[in-house]
Amino acid sequence: MSYGVDTLNHHSWVHRKLFDEHLIDIKKPDYTFFADYLPDLVIGREFKESRTTWLNTRGYQVGGTVGKKFYFYSSGFENQGVFANYMDTYTNQTGTVQGQAYDRTYGTKRTKDWSYVTALISYTPVKYLNIAAGHDKNFIGDGYRSMLLSDYSSPYSFLKLTGNLGNVSYMVMWSYMQDPSSPKLSYEVGNRKKWGVFHYLDWNVTNRLSLGFFDSVIWADSDDQGHKRGFDFTYGNPIIFLRPVEASNGSPDNAMIGFNGKYKLSDQMTAYGQFALDEFEASNFFSNKGSSRNKYGWQIGIRGADVFNVKRLNYLVEYNGAKPYTYSQATSIINYAQQNEPLAHPWGANFKEIVGLLNYSYKRFDFSGQVNYGHYGLDANGLNWGKDLFKSYLTPARFDGNPADFGTRSAATTSGNFIGQGVTTNMYYAEGKVAYLLNPKYNLRLEIGGLYRRETNSLFKENTTMLSIGLRSSFRSLYNDIASYKLR
Repeated sequence: MSYGVDTLNHHSWVHRKLFDEHLIDIKKPDYTFFADYLPDLVIGREFKESRTTWLNTRGYQVGGTVGKKFYFYSSGFENQGVFANYMDTYTNQTGTVQGQAYDRTYGTKRTKDWSYVTALISYTPVKYLNIAAGHDKNFIGDGYRSMLLSDYSSPYSFLKLTGNLGNVSYMVMWSYMQDPSSPKLSYEVGNRKKWGVFHYLDWNVTNRLSLGFFDSVIWADSDDQGHKRGFDFTYGNPIIFLRPVEASNGSPDNAMIGFNGKYKLSDQMTAYGQFALDEFEASNFFSNKGSSRNKYGWQIGIRGADVFNVKRLNYLVEYNGAKPYTYSQATSIINYAQQNEPLAHPWGANFKEIVGLLNYSYKRFDFSGQVNYGHYGLDANGLNWGKDLFKSYLTPARFDGNPADFGTRSAATTSGNFIGQGVTTNMYYAEGKVAYLLNPKYNLRLEIGGLYRRETNSLFKENTTMLSIGLRSSFRSLYNDIASYKLR
C-alpha cells in the first residue's frame, strides 16, 4: 500500500504499526525481538438453525533471534465461541475443538472455552544441521492435505533434527502426545500418553523431480496395567525405516511407511502425490478381496500459479482416499492420532475426497474459494466399519473367521471391505472468503466469508449455510471442512 508523504509523516507511528510493523519490533546487531497482540473476533449466522455464531479470541505472539544461530517463537490464545451445528457436534463427540485443544466445558455448554499455545526454539550450530524443540504442529507433503503427517490435530511436544547436504534433506522427530479416549489409569496421572518417532528423507533428484521417503512408529507410554515404558531408546536411532527395529521389539507398536513425490510439469504447474502404507497382507494386496489387513491411503494432486496468464491466480485440485481401518490399531493408545484427532487426514479412514482451491491476490485484497466432495462410511449399531480410528481394527464389522478369534489379531484377516461401507455418506462443501490485509507481519485482516455444507445418508441429512465477518489475525492452520466420523 502506498501513502502520500504528508500523510505518512503525520501518521507515521500509526501507519507503521497498523499496516507494516510488529507492535514491538527491536532490531539490534546481536539480537532481535518482536511482539504482537493477536485478536480473532468473528460474528456469523447459521441460517437453518437460526443460530448466531461468534468467536472471541485474544492472543499474542513473541519471537526473535540471538546471534545468527538461535531463534525462538511463542504464541498463545484464549478463546470462547459458539460454533455452527456440525462443528458443535464434532467438538462434543471428540472433546476437542477442531485442531486446537480440549474443550474446557466438556460438551456441557453451547459456548465453548479453550486455549491454544505453541512454542518453538531453534538452534543451527552449522549450516547443515538444525535442532528444534517445541509444542506445535508439523506437516509433510506438497498438497492441501497430508496422508503422512498433517497440521490438523492439536499441537504436541516434539524434538526435531533436520539435516541438509546437497540435494538431500533429512528430518527425524520424536514427539509426545495424548490419548484422552483411552481409560485413565488414575485421576492423578490424567490422560494416557503416547510417543512417536517420524523420519522423512527428501531427495531433489533433478530441478523438476523430488522424492520423499517416510516412516513412523507410535508406542504407548505405559500399558493398560500401568507399567511404565516411557521413551524407548531403541527408537533413538535416527536412521529411516524402523520397521525392522519395531519388529525386533516383538511388534507391540504401530509402524507406518510412506512415500511423497513431486514433479514440476512447468514453471507454473506441479503434480504431486503420496502413499501411506499402514499394514498389508501380501497375498491379498493386489487382489480385489478387500482384506481389512490391507490398510493404506493415497493422494494425487496438481497445483499451479498464474492460471490463464493471470498473475497471482493460483489453484489446486487434489484427490485423497484411505481404505477402511487405515491408521487404526488394536487399541487407541497406539493409533495414528493425537488428542482425539487424526495425525494425517482429518477424515480418518474409509473415505474418498476431491478438493479444489482457488486463490487470487490483488494488492492487499485476497479472494479464496474452496469446494470439496466426500464419500465415506459411518459406523452404526455398534459395528466397526473402519472410519473411526479409535475403534480396534481387530473387531471389524465383516468377520469371516472363527468366532473364537473375534477380537484377536487373527480376526483382522477379513475380506469384502470397501470404501463407503457402513452408513454410506456423501458430503458437499463450498466456502468463499474475501479479506483485506491490514498487517502482513501477523496476518491481521478484515474478512468476510460464506460457507455451505451438506452431509447426507440414509439416517440423517444436515445442511449448513452461514455467513461471517470478522477481524482476524495469526497464521494458525484451522480447517472448517471436517466430516462426521460417527453418527449423532
